[in-house]
Amino acid sequence: MVAILVALALFILFSSSVNALSLNYYDKTCPRLESTITSAVKNAMTNDKTVPAALLRMHFHDCFIRGCDASVLLASKGNQKAERDGPPNISLHAFYVIDNAKKAVEALCPGVVSCADILALAARDAVALSGGPTWKVPKGRKDGRISRANDTRQLPSPTFNISQLQQSFSQRGLSLEDLVALSGGHTLGFAHCSSFQNRIRNFNASLDIDPSLQPSFAASLRSICPAHNKVKNAGTTLYSTSTTFDNAYYKLLLQGKSIFSSDQALLTTPKTKALVSKFASSQQDFDKAFVKSMIKMSSIFTGGQEIRQDCRVVR
Repeated sequence: MVAILVALALFILFSSSVNALSLNYYDKTCPRLESTITSAVKNAMTNDKTVPAALLRMHFHDCFIRGCDASVLLASKGNQKAERDGPPNISLHAFYVIDNAKKAVEALCPGVVSCADILALAARDAVALSGGPTWKVPKGRKDGRISRANDTRQLPSPTFNISQLQQSFSQRGLSLEDLVALSGGHTLGFAHCSSFQNRIRNFNASLDIDPSLQPSFAASLRSICPAHNKVKNAGTTLYSTSTTFDNAYYKLLLQGKSIFSSDQALLTTPKTKALVSKFASSQQDFDKAFVKSMIKMSSIFTGGQEIRQDCRVVR
């Protein structure tokens, strides 16, 4: 009964958030909004090819804590550590891209556009400018005033199994198909050794290496991440085309070349494995599913209350 009530509450919250958002929210109040944000993302990408992956991950981490309210952008204040300083978020970067976009938008339409909407649009542009699909982003989010580092413990971990992943996503109104589609975002980006160390050393009591890893791939990961690694930023690009948004993630996953335990977990149930195979064989099917799931995720209920003028500071 409790589970039913929780699910109902989540459905009501999710539904209300979707209804509150609008595709033409800023058409009259800030008509040049989207082109302004696209320019900011494009300019950043010319100097740093890792920007798209950073923005996509930032948006994901924002939406999974308190909904899509830009709480991940808030700076810590004194002893009050914000989300961006929580352990899973230490490696987040490219906050300056959102700052630059916000500054440009404020010059056009002061006090009108939320940081949460800017982040959602920037994540869309990051995908599109990397060769992926584009879509119309529902807008009208408000910025939240609460950001706590401890809350980042709720983020799904790269070591999660399929049950843990399913629970994490379902708590936010997201399905197994959303899980598999959104995991495809790993086609962009970089993984630090600490996030996959569990697969290449001391896997379990009897095996040193995760047997689901393709042997030569496991050997390459071990060479990149030696046993007593002291290089802070040691790691590897997530997949072979780490700056291009494509379906290589799924193809390599089926070849035993997944990076995270949470990636490999997608092959452990018939439904998720079938979706992996479907997306591996069709870029079009993946793009369609990814867009649908991104719109759904970016509409997760938010209790935001304000329009920040500085994305790092509450008003």
